[in-house]
Amino acid sequence: MKISIERGALLKAVAQAQSVVERRNTIPILANVLIEAEGDSVSFRATDLDIEVVDKTPAMVERAGATTVAAVTLHEIVRKLPDGALVQLTDDGATGRLTVEAGRSNFSLATLPKEDFPVMASSEYSANFSAPAPVLRRLFDKSKFAISTEETRYYLNGVYLHVSDAEGGKVLRAVATDGHRLARIDAELPAGAEEMPGVIVPRKTVGELRKLLDDDDATIAVSVSETKVRFATPAITLTSKVIDGTFPDYTRVIPTGNTRKLEVDASEFAQAVDRVATVSSERSRAVKLQLDEDRLVLSVNAPDAGAAEEELAVAYGDERLEIGFNAKYLLEIASQVDRENATFMFNNSGDPALMREGNDTSAVYVVMPMRV
Repeated sequence: MKISIERGALLKAVAQAQSVVERRNTIPILANVLIEAEGDSVSFRATDLDIEVVDKTPAMVERAGATTVAAVTLHEIVRKLPDGALVQLTDDGATGRLTVEAGRSNFSLATLPKEDFPVMASSEYSANFSAPAPVLRRLFDKSKFAISTEETRYYLNGVYLHVSDAEGGKVLRAVATDGHRLARIDAELPAGAEEMPGVIVPRKTVGELRKLLDDDDATIAVSVSETKVRFATPAITLTSKVIDGTFPDYTRVIPTGNTRKLEVDASEFAQAVDRVATVSSERSRAVKLQLDEDRLVLSVNAPDAGAAEEELAVAYGDERLEIGFNAKYLLEIASQVDRENATFMFNNSGDPALMREGNDTSAVYVVMPMRV
Protein backbone atom coordinates (compact mmCIF):
# COMPACT_ATOMS: atom_id res chain seq x y z
CA MET A 1 0.00 0.00 0.00
CA LYS A 2 1.27 3.46 -0.86
CA ILE A 3 -0.78 6.64 -0.51
CA SER A 4 -0.32 10.42 -0.30
CA ILE A 5 -2.78 12.48 1.70
CA GLU A 6 -3.05 16.05 2.94
CA ARG A 7 -2.21 16.37 6.64
CA GLY A 8 -5.50 18.11 7.59
CA ALA A 9 -7.67 15.41 6.02
CA LEU A 10 -5.55 12.67 7.59
CA LEU A 11 -5.71 14.29 11.04
CA LYS A 12 -9.51 14.59 10.93
CA ALA A 13 -9.93 10.92 9.94
CA VAL A 14 -7.40 9.56 12.45
CA ALA A 15 -8.77 11.75 15.28
CA GLN A 16 -12.24 10.23 14.87
CA ALA A 17 -10.75 6.72 14.81
CA GLN A 18 -8.44 7.07 17.82
CA SER A 19 -11.20 8.45 20.05
CA VAL A 20 -13.20 5.22 19.62
CA VAL A 21 -10.21 3.03 20.53
CA GLU A 22 -10.13 1.99 24.20
CA ARG A 23 -6.86 3.04 25.85
CA ARG A 24 -6.74 -0.05 28.03
CA ASN A 25 -7.53 -3.28 26.26
CA THR A 26 -6.33 -6.86 26.40
CA ILE A 27 -6.66 -7.47 22.64
CA PRO A 28 -3.73 -5.71 20.88
CA ILE A 29 -5.50 -5.38 17.50
CA LEU A 30 -8.23 -3.23 19.12
CA ALA A 31 -5.63 -0.51 19.73
CA ASN A 32 -5.10 -0.31 15.97
CA VAL A 33 -6.82 1.48 13.12
CA LEU A 34 -7.45 -0.45 9.91
CA ILE A 35 -6.29 1.58 6.90
CA GLU A 36 -7.72 0.46 3.54
CA ALA A 37 -6.72 2.22 0.32
CA GLU A 38 -8.33 1.68 -3.06
CA GLY A 39 -9.45 3.78 -6.03
CA ASP A 40 -9.01 7.42 -5.07
CA SER A 41 -9.87 7.19 -1.38
CA VAL A 42 -8.65 5.68 1.86
CA SER A 43 -10.78 4.54 4.78
CA PHE A 44 -9.83 4.43 8.46
CA ARG A 45 -11.74 1.93 10.60
CA ALA A 46 -11.59 1.65 14.40
CA THR A 47 -13.65 -0.34 16.90
CA ASP A 48 -13.94 -1.22 20.59
CA LEU A 49 -16.32 -4.11 19.68
CA ASP A 50 -19.32 -1.96 20.77
CA ILE A 51 -18.80 1.00 18.44
CA GLU A 52 -17.27 1.01 14.98
CA VAL A 53 -16.37 4.14 13.06
CA VAL A 54 -15.30 4.26 9.41
CA ASP A 55 -13.95 7.53 8.03
CA LYS A 56 -13.46 7.72 4.26
CA THR A 57 -11.33 10.49 2.81
CA PRO A 58 -9.91 11.29 -0.66
CA ALA A 59 -6.24 10.44 -1.23
CA MET A 60 -3.75 9.77 -4.03
CA VAL A 61 -3.49 6.00 -4.03
CA GLU A 62 -0.35 4.79 -5.82
CA ARG A 63 -0.68 1.22 -4.62
CA ALA A 64 -3.91 -0.16 -3.16
CA GLY A 65 -3.75 -2.28 0.00
CA ALA A 66 -4.58 -2.48 3.69
CA THR A 67 -2.83 -2.64 7.05
CA THR A 68 -3.41 -1.87 10.73
CA VAL A 69 -1.33 0.42 12.94
CA ALA A 70 -1.59 1.83 16.48
CA ALA A 71 -4.33 4.51 16.30
CA VAL A 72 -3.11 6.72 19.15
CA THR A 73 0.51 6.74 17.93
CA LEU A 74 -0.50 7.59 14.36
CA HIS A 75 -2.76 10.37 15.63
CA GLU A 76 0.04 11.87 17.77
CA ILE A 77 2.44 11.82 14.81
CA VAL A 78 -0.01 13.46 12.40
CA ARG A 79 -1.03 16.03 15.03
CA LYS A 80 2.60 17.16 15.39
CA LEU A 81 3.31 17.41 11.65
CA PRO A 82 3.35 20.92 10.15
CA ASP A 83 0.07 22.28 8.83
CA GLY A 84 -0.46 21.79 5.10
CA ALA A 85 2.12 19.01 4.83
CA LEU A 86 1.64 16.19 2.34
CA VAL A 87 1.88 12.88 4.19
CA GLN A 88 2.96 9.67 2.53
CA LEU A 89 1.97 6.33 4.05
CA THR A 90 3.80 3.27 2.72
CA ASP A 91 3.16 -0.26 3.97
CA ASP A 92 5.89 -2.82 3.48
CA GLY A 93 4.33 -6.25 3.87
CA ALA A 94 7.73 -7.98 4.10
CA THR A 95 8.98 -6.05 7.14
CA GLY A 96 5.57 -5.53 8.77
CA ARG A 97 6.15 -1.78 9.05
CA LEU A 98 4.23 1.31 7.98
CA THR A 99 6.37 4.26 6.95
CA VAL A 100 4.98 7.73 7.56
CA GLU A 101 6.82 10.48 5.67
CA ALA A 102 6.21 14.23 5.59
CA GLY A 103 8.91 16.68 4.50
CA ARG A 104 12.03 15.76 6.47
CA SER A 105 10.16 13.66 9.04
CA ASN A 106 10.19 9.90 8.73
CA PHE A 107 8.53 7.38 11.06
CA SER A 108 8.43 3.60 10.90
CA LEU A 109 5.54 2.00 12.81
CA ALA A 110 4.86 -1.64 13.68
CA THR A 111 1.76 -3.11 12.05
CA LEU A 112 -0.53 -6.07 12.75
CA PRO A 113 -2.15 -8.26 10.05
CA LYS A 114 -5.33 -6.76 8.61
CA GLU A 115 -6.95 -10.22 8.71
CA ASP A 116 -7.00 -10.07 12.53
CA PHE A 117 -9.04 -6.85 12.60
CA PRO A 118 -12.62 -7.45 13.78
CA VAL A 119 -15.26 -5.95 11.50
CA MET A 120 -18.67 -5.41 13.05
CA ALA A 121 -21.24 -7.72 11.49
CA SER A 122 -23.80 -5.75 9.54
CA SER A 123 -27.33 -6.34 10.69
CA GLU A 124 -30.64 -5.93 8.94
CA TYR A 125 -32.00 -2.54 9.89
CA SER A 126 -35.76 -2.38 10.39
CA ALA A 127 -35.94 1.41 9.91
CA ASN A 128 -33.95 3.72 7.66
CA PHE A 129 -34.48 7.46 7.55
CA SER A 130 -32.63 10.73 7.09
CA ALA A 131 -32.54 13.72 9.41
CA PRO A 132 -30.76 17.10 9.24
CA ALA A 133 -27.70 17.29 11.51
CA PRO A 134 -29.09 20.23 13.58
CA VAL A 135 -32.23 18.21 14.45
CA LEU A 136 -30.24 15.24 15.75
CA ARG A 137 -27.77 17.56 17.46
CA ARG A 138 -30.59 19.22 19.39
CA LEU A 139 -32.10 15.86 20.41
CA PHE A 140 -28.84 14.52 21.85
CA ASP A 141 -27.22 17.75 23.10
CA LYS A 142 -30.22 18.79 25.17
CA SER A 143 -30.76 15.36 26.72
CA LYS A 144 -27.27 13.94 27.32
CA PHE A 145 -26.62 15.86 30.57
CA ALA A 146 -29.24 13.71 32.30
CA ILE A 147 -27.65 10.34 31.34
CA SER A 148 -26.96 8.25 34.45
CA THR A 149 -23.38 7.26 35.30
CA GLU A 150 -24.51 4.52 37.68
CA GLU A 151 -23.26 1.21 36.29
CA THR A 152 -25.84 -0.88 38.16
CA ARG A 153 -28.71 0.84 36.34
CA TYR A 154 -27.06 0.23 32.98
CA TYR A 155 -30.34 0.79 31.10
CA LEU A 156 -30.13 4.49 32.09
CA ASN A 157 -26.57 4.87 30.73
CA GLY A 158 -27.75 6.29 27.42
CA VAL A 159 -30.34 8.31 25.52
CA TYR A 160 -33.61 6.53 24.75
CA LEU A 161 -34.44 7.34 21.11
CA HIS A 162 -37.96 6.32 20.09
CA VAL A 163 -41.17 7.28 18.34
CA SER A 164 -43.84 8.72 20.61
CA ASP A 165 -47.18 10.52 20.60
CA ALA A 166 -47.30 14.24 21.25
CA GLU A 167 -50.03 16.86 20.95
CA GLY A 168 -49.53 17.38 17.24
CA GLY A 169 -49.10 13.72 16.30
CA LYS A 170 -46.14 11.35 16.31
CA VAL A 171 -42.64 12.68 17.09
CA LEU A 172 -39.06 11.42 17.26
CA ARG A 173 -38.21 11.66 20.94
CA ALA A 174 -34.99 11.51 22.98
CA VAL A 175 -35.22 10.90 26.74
CA ALA A 176 -32.48 10.63 29.37
CA THR A 177 -32.77 10.39 33.15
CA ASP A 178 -30.68 9.42 36.17
CA GLY A 179 -33.56 9.34 38.64
CA HIS A 180 -32.83 12.89 39.89
CA ARG A 181 -33.48 14.81 36.69
CA LEU A 182 -35.00 14.01 33.33
CA ALA A 183 -34.83 15.52 29.85
CA ARG A 184 -37.42 14.85 27.15
CA ILE A 185 -36.79 16.39 23.72
CA ASP A 186 -39.08 16.06 20.68
CA ALA A 187 -38.44 16.59 16.98
CA GLU A 188 -40.62 16.24 13.91
CA LEU A 189 -40.84 12.59 12.86
CA PRO A 190 -38.71 12.03 9.72
CA ALA A 191 -40.26 10.04 6.86
CA GLY A 192 -39.38 6.36 7.21
CA ALA A 193 -38.94 6.47 10.99
CA GLU A 194 -42.52 5.40 11.83
CA GLU A 195 -41.60 1.72 12.35
CA MET A 196 -38.40 2.43 14.25
CA PRO A 197 -37.89 0.28 17.37
CA GLY A 198 -37.05 2.25 20.53
CA VAL A 199 -33.31 1.99 21.28
CA ILE A 200 -31.03 3.17 24.08
CA VAL A 201 -27.99 4.85 22.49
CA PRO A 202 -24.97 4.44 24.86
CA ARG A 203 -23.21 7.46 26.36
CA LYS A 204 -19.94 6.87 24.49
CA THR A 205 -21.81 6.65 21.17
CA VAL A 206 -23.61 9.94 21.91
CA GLY A 207 -20.18 11.54 22.46
CA GLU A 208 -18.73 10.13 19.23
CA LEU A 209 -21.86 11.01 17.26
CA ARG A 210 -21.46 14.67 18.22
CA LYS A 211 -18.50 14.92 15.81
CA LEU A 212 -20.73 13.99 12.86
CA LEU A 213 -23.31 16.63 13.71
CA ASP A 214 -21.23 19.82 13.56
CA ASP A 215 -22.01 20.62 9.93
CA ASP A 216 -25.35 22.45 9.83
CA ASP A 217 -25.92 21.54 6.18
CA ALA A 218 -25.26 17.83 6.61
CA THR A 219 -28.00 15.24 6.36
CA ILE A 220 -27.48 12.15 8.49
CA ALA A 221 -28.69 8.75 7.31
CA VAL A 222 -29.97 6.87 10.37
CA SER A 223 -30.55 3.10 10.45
CA VAL A 224 -32.01 1.34 13.47
CA SER A 225 -32.48 -2.30 14.43
CA GLU A 226 -33.25 -3.99 17.76
CA THR A 227 -29.52 -4.40 18.50
CA LYS A 228 -27.69 -1.72 16.52
CA VAL A 229 -27.92 1.87 15.39
CA ARG A 230 -26.00 3.46 12.54
CA PHE A 231 -25.43 7.13 11.71
CA ALA A 232 -23.81 7.95 8.38
CA THR A 233 -22.67 10.93 6.34
CA PRO A 234 -21.04 10.42 2.92
CA ALA A 235 -17.63 10.44 4.65
CA ILE A 236 -18.20 8.89 8.08
CA THR A 237 -20.19 5.88 9.23
CA LEU A 238 -20.70 5.29 12.95
CA THR A 239 -22.21 1.95 13.95
CA SER A 240 -22.97 1.10 17.56
CA LYS A 241 -24.57 -1.63 19.59
CA VAL A 242 -27.47 -0.35 21.65
CA ILE A 243 -27.94 -0.98 25.37
CA ASP A 244 -29.69 -4.28 25.89
CA GLY A 245 -32.31 -3.31 28.46
CA THR A 246 -35.73 -1.79 28.91
CA PHE A 247 -35.96 1.94 29.49
CA PRO A 248 -38.38 2.69 32.36
CA ASP A 249 -41.77 4.30 31.78
CA TYR A 250 -40.59 7.91 32.05
CA THR A 251 -44.08 9.35 31.50
CA ARG A 252 -44.97 8.44 35.08
CA VAL A 253 -42.44 10.90 36.53
CA ILE A 254 -43.36 13.87 34.34
CA PRO A 255 -45.78 15.85 36.53
CA THR A 256 -49.06 16.92 34.92
CA GLY A 257 -50.73 18.68 37.85
CA ASN A 258 -48.17 21.41 38.52
CA THR A 259 -50.05 24.73 38.47
CA ARG A 260 -47.70 27.25 40.13
CA LYS A 261 -45.94 29.01 37.30
CA LEU A 262 -42.65 30.90 37.49
CA GLU A 263 -41.16 32.74 34.51
CA VAL A 264 -37.57 33.88 34.79
CA ASP A 265 -34.76 35.03 32.51
CA ALA A 266 -32.80 31.80 31.98
CA SER A 267 -29.27 33.24 31.91
CA GLU A 268 -29.90 35.57 34.88
CA PHE A 269 -31.30 32.63 36.82
CA ALA A 270 -28.33 30.38 35.97
CA GLN A 271 -25.81 33.06 36.98
CA ALA A 272 -27.61 33.74 40.27
CA VAL A 273 -27.74 30.02 41.14
CA ASP A 274 -24.04 29.73 40.32
CA ARG A 275 -23.16 32.69 42.54
CA VAL A 276 -25.09 31.63 45.65
CA ALA A 277 -23.93 28.01 45.30
CA THR A 278 -20.32 29.16 45.74
CA VAL A 279 -20.62 28.95 49.53
CA SER A 280 -22.42 25.62 49.70
CA SER A 281 -20.66 22.42 50.68
CA GLU A 282 -19.86 20.31 47.60
CA ARG A 283 -21.71 17.30 48.96
CA SER A 284 -25.19 18.76 49.24
CA ARG A 285 -25.05 21.79 46.91
CA ALA A 286 -28.60 22.64 47.99
CA VAL A 287 -30.13 25.93 46.88
CA LYS A 288 -33.39 27.16 48.38
CA LEU A 289 -35.91 28.98 46.19
CA GLN A 290 -38.39 31.24 47.99
CA LEU A 291 -41.19 32.38 45.72
CA ASP A 292 -43.46 35.29 46.43
CA GLU A 293 -45.44 37.77 44.33
CA ASP A 294 -43.11 38.50 41.34
CA ARG A 295 -40.07 37.86 43.52
CA LEU A 296 -37.61 34.98 43.78
CA VAL A 297 -35.04 34.73 46.54
CA LEU A 298 -32.25 32.19 46.04
CA SER A 299 -30.38 31.26 49.20
CA VAL A 300 -27.76 28.85 50.44
CA ASN A 301 -27.00 28.21 54.07
CA ALA A 302 -23.89 26.15 54.69
CA PRO A 303 -23.17 26.32 58.45
CA ASP A 304 -19.48 25.48 58.07
CA ALA A 305 -18.81 27.78 55.09
CA GLY A 306 -21.26 30.65 55.24
CA ALA A 307 -24.49 31.82 53.68
CA ALA A 308 -25.56 33.60 50.49
CA GLU A 309 -28.73 35.19 49.17
CA GLU A 310 -29.77 36.80 45.92
CA GLU A 311 -33.06 38.27 44.77
CA LEU A 312 -34.44 38.19 41.23
CA ALA A 313 -37.43 39.94 39.67
CA VAL A 314 -39.61 37.24 38.12
CA ALA A 315 -43.14 36.66 36.91
CA TYR A 316 -44.95 34.66 39.62
CA GLY A 317 -48.53 35.11 40.79
CA ASP A 318 -49.31 32.07 42.94
CA GLU A 319 -49.14 31.53 46.69
CA ARG A 320 -45.86 31.57 48.56
CA LEU A 321 -43.57 28.55 48.03
CA GLU A 322 -40.24 27.36 49.42
CA ILE A 323 -38.46 24.54 47.62
CA GLY A 324 -34.86 23.26 47.47
CA PHE A 325 -32.83 21.83 44.59
CA ASN A 326 -29.36 20.54 43.87
CA ALA A 327 -27.51 23.55 42.40
CA LYS A 328 -25.71 21.47 39.77
CA TYR A 329 -29.00 20.08 38.43
CA LEU A 330 -30.59 23.53 38.27
CA LEU A 331 -27.57 24.92 36.41
CA GLU A 332 -27.52 22.09 33.88
CA ILE A 333 -31.21 22.46 33.15
CA ALA A 334 -31.11 26.26 32.92
CA SER A 335 -28.16 26.06 30.51
CA GLN A 336 -30.30 24.07 28.04
CA VAL A 337 -32.59 27.04 27.42
CA ASP A 338 -31.94 28.68 24.04
CA ARG A 339 -34.60 31.35 24.44
CA GLU A 340 -34.67 34.10 27.01
CA ASN A 341 -37.33 32.77 29.33
CA ALA A 342 -37.39 29.60 31.36
CA THR A 343 -40.80 28.54 32.64
CA PHE A 344 -40.91 26.48 35.84
CA MET A 345 -44.06 24.68 36.97
CA PHE A 346 -44.27 23.73 40.67
CA ASN A 347 -46.79 21.84 42.77
CA ASN A 348 -45.41 21.93 46.31
CA SER A 349 -42.04 21.64 48.06
CA GLY A 350 -41.98 17.84 47.97
CA ASP A 351 -42.92 17.31 44.33
CA PRO A 352 -40.73 17.36 41.22
CA ALA A 353 -40.62 20.61 39.24
CA LEU A 354 -41.12 20.87 35.51
CA MET A 355 -39.18 23.26 33.28
CA ARG A 356 -39.56 24.24 29.64
CA GLU A 357 -38.52 27.05 27.31
CA GLY A 358 -41.31 29.63 27.30
CA ASN A 359 -44.43 27.88 26.00
CA ASP A 360 -42.46 25.39 23.91
CA THR A 361 -43.39 21.85 24.93
CA SER A 362 -40.90 20.11 22.59
CA ALA A 363 -38.23 20.29 25.31
CA VAL A 364 -39.33 19.39 28.82
CA TYR A 365 -37.12 18.92 31.89
CA VAL A 366 -37.99 17.48 35.29
CA VAL A 367 -35.90 17.92 38.45
CA MET A 368 -36.47 16.32 41.86
CA PRO A 369 -36.48 18.64 44.89
CA MET A 370 -34.14 18.42 47.90
CA ARG A 371 -34.81 19.05 51.57
CA VAL A 372 -33.30 22.34 52.70
